[in-house]
Amino acid sequence: MKFKRKFGDQKKTNPQRGLFLIVLLVVILYLFFNAENILGKLL
Repeated sequence: MKFKRKFGDQKKTNPQRGLFLIVLLVVILYLFFNAENILGKLL
C-alpha cells in the first residue's frame, strides 16, 4: 500500500515548471546557434 501511495504522489507535476524548462531550453539553443552573430553585434 505504501509503495502505491509513493508513486501516486509523483503524478502531480507542476505544468508551469515544465513550460519554464522548455522555454529555457529554447533560449539556450537559440543563443548557442546564434552566439557568433550576437557577439559580432556587441563587439
